[in-house]
Amino acid sequence: MIYQGNAISVATNGDGIATLTFDLKDESINKLSGAVVTELGDAVEALQKEKGIKGLVIASAKDAFIVGADITEFHGMFEKGDDEILAMLEHVHGIFNAIEDLPFPTVTALNGLALGGGCEVALTTDFRVMSESARMGLPETKLGILPGWGGCVRLPRMIGADNAIEWIAGGTENKADAALKMGAVDVVVPGDQLEAAALDILLRANQGELDYRARREDKQGPLKLNAIEQMMAFETAKGYVAGKAGPHYPAPIEAIKVIQKGAGEGRARAQAIESKGFAKLAKTDVCFNLVGLFLNDQVVKKKAGQYEKKGGKVAQAAVLGAGIMGGGIAYQSASKGTPILMKDIKEEALELGLKEARKLFSKQVERGKLNTGKMAEQLANIRPTLSYGDFGHVDLVVEAVVENPKIKDAVLTEVEGLIGDNAILTSNTSTISINRLAQNLKRPENFCGMHFFNPVHRMPLVEVIRGEKTSDAAVGATVAYARAMGKTPIVVNDCPGFLVNRVLFPYFGGFSFLVEQGADFQRVDKIMEKFGWPMGPAYLLDVVGMDTAVHANEVMAEGFPERMARDSKTAIQVMYENDRLGQKNAKGFYAYEEDRKGKPKKVSDDQAYALVKQVVKEQKELSDDEIIARMMVPLCLETVRCLEDGIVGTPAEADMALIYGIGFPPFRGGALRYIDATGVAEFVALADRLADELGPLYAPTDKLRQMAKSGERFYA
Repeated sequence: MIYQGNAISVATNGDGIATLTFDLKDESINKLSGAVVTELGDAVEALQKEKGIKGLVIASAKDAFIVGADITEFHGMFEKGDDEILAMLEHVHGIFNAIEDLPFPTVTALNGLALGGGCEVALTTDFRVMSESARMGLPETKLGILPGWGGCVRLPRMIGADNAIEWIAGGTENKADAALKMGAVDVVVPGDQLEAAALDILLRANQGELDYRARREDKQGPLKLNAIEQMMAFETAKGYVAGKAGPHYPAPIEAIKVIQKGAGEGRARAQAIESKGFAKLAKTDVCFNLVGLFLNDQVVKKKAGQYEKKGGKVAQAAVLGAGIMGGGIAYQSASKGTPILMKDIKEEALELGLKEARKLFSKQVERGKLNTGKMAEQLANIRPTLSYGDFGHVDLVVEAVVENPKIKDAVLTEVEGLIGDNAILTSNTSTISINRLAQNLKRPENFCGMHFFNPVHRMPLVEVIRGEKTSDAAVGATVAYARAMGKTPIVVNDCPGFLVNRVLFPYFGGFSFLVEQGADFQRVDKIMEKFGWPMGPAYLLDVVGMDTAVHANEVMAEGFPERMARDSKTAIQVMYENDRLGQKNAKGFYAYEEDRKGKPKKVSDDQAYALVKQVVKEQKELSDDEIIARMMVPLCLETVRCLEDGIVGTPAEADMALIYGIGFPPFRGGALRYIDATGVAEFVALADRLADELGPLYAPTDKLRQMAKSGERFYA
C-alpha cells in the first residue's frame, strides 16, 4: 500500500501499475470535500516519491465515480472573498496538474456518475475508459459558477471549443456513447470489463502504441484555432447561449468568455483566467441562491426518503377521472413503470384521457427519448375502465374528478368500499380541505391529499397533504408513489389552499390592488417577467383559468377572511362574469390565437381593457420597484405564515415548493430566501408601509417582527 486515507487509497499490482481508489468512508457516494482534496494531494505526493511505477489507474469503489465537490462547503468558502477563493483554486490546480504531470501514463476508469470536480479529475489523466451506464459532465453553471478546477481549460482542448461550450454552458450530464463520439473518453465497455480496459490502455501506452505525452501537450497548449475560427466559435455561441440562459443567469456566458480568453494561452495562464472567472461568479447573489437551492433540494429529498420508509410500495395504481388531468397522471405513472387503471363513467372521457397520454408518449418518440416499441409497452401500463372490477387489487387510488366537494365526497366514499382495507385513497384537490373530504370515510387514516400541478408531465411538485387522521403509512406510500413517478413530493398539513395555492392567491390579491390603482396589467406582467417569473400575473391567471381562480379565491376568502376577503369586485371576477376564462376559451386578460405550432399565443385585447376599467378606483403613478413590492410582499408574508402555522415543516421545503409548483424565480432562491436577501428588518418596514395603505394582506406577523428586532434569518 502506497497510501491509505479516509477517502483514498493507492496500491500497486505486481506489474508496477498503481491504482488510486476513491472510497469515502461512511458515505454512499464519493465527493470532493476540502478534506478529500487534501488527501488527494497527499496521495499524489506519495505516487511521485514511489519508484518503479509504470502507470496509474484512477478508480472508484462506489457505484458512482465522483459526484462532484462537496457543495455544503460552498457558502462558507465563497463568503470569504477573492483571496481565499483564488488560494483554494490554486491549491486544487496544483494537485490536478501534478496528476497530469506524473512521469508515467495515466487512465481514469469511469464506472458511474463523474460530475463537476469528479469529471475534472478524469480530465487530468491521459486516457479515460467509461462503462456503458456511466455519465459525465460539468454542471457547475447550474449552480451559478463555472468549472474552476481545470474544466474550462482541459475540456475544450480535448473535444473542441464548440462541444465544450455545449457541455459547460448547458451543464449537461452526458451518456457514454456521446462522450465517446465527442472524444471525451477513449473506450466504452460493459462495467465488468472496465478494469481490464484501463490496464490494456496502460500496456499499449507503455509499449509506445499510444502516445500519452502527445495527449498532454494538446491539453496544456493553446487551443488549435486561428483568430477567425475563434471569433466564429465564441461570438456565435455567446449569442445563442445568452438567448437560452436569459439575463438572470450570468454563469453560462462567463464560462464562454473564460474559455475564449484562455484559448490562446498555455495551461498556467489559462487556469489563472479560469480562477478569476470562477471567483467573480462565486460572489454573486445568483450563485448564493442557486447553491442554496441545491442544498434545499437535498433537504427535501432526505425528508421524502424518511417518509417513504413508513409506507408500502405502490405496485398498482388507479386514477378516477379521465380528463386532461387524469390522462396526465396516468401517463406519468405508466411512463415511470407503475401500471395504472384509469376509471371514468363516460367512454368519451376515457378516450380523452388516453388521447392525452398518447400525445405525451408521441412527443417522447418525436424527441428520440422513446422508440415506438417502448411507447407501446408503456402505453399498455394504462388500462381504461368503466367499472371498479379490478379495484380490489389496487394499492393507491388518485381521485381526480371535478373540484366540487359534493362530487368528490360521493366518489371517494363509493370507491373506499371497493378497495382493499390497506389501500391508500388520495384526492388530487387543489383547495378543498382534506379533513372535510375525510368526514364520511370509514378509514380516514388511509386518506390524504395528492395535489398534482398542471401540466402533470412538466411540473415537478406534488403536494402530499396530511389530514388530522392521516397515518404515517398513508403519507409514506403516497410519497413513495410520487417519487416513483419522478416527482418531488413535499408533505404539508391541511388548510385552505394547502401551501402553494394559499401562497399564490395573496400574490393575485396584490395584482388586484394594482389594477384598482390604475396599473396597466400588461405593464405589471412585463415587470414581473423581468423580475424573473416565467409569466406575469395576468397571463398566469389566463393559464390557470378565471373560473378556477374565482373558485379558489372563494375558498381562500372563507378560510382567511381578514386578509383575503374583498368587499369590492376584482378584475378577476369581472373577467369571469363576462365569460373571459383565459386560454380555455381563448379570451381573458389577453386574447389567444394559435401560433404556427398550434399553441395559444397571447395578443392584446381592447375589450379586456374596457372591462378592467370597471374596477379602477384611482390613477396612481407607481414605479417598477413599487409594483414589485406590491406583488411580492403578500406572497412572501403568506409563506411566512404557512411556516409559522406548521403547514410546512422547514424554510427549505417552503421555498422549493414555490419554485417547483408556481415557478418562483430560482435565481432568487425562494420567498424566504428573498426576505433574507432583502433583510428581515427592511422587509418588515416595507410591509408596514404597504399595510398602512392596503390593509391586512400586507401586515407582518408578530414573530417576523421579533425576527427583525433580534437580527434572525430564515437561513443560517
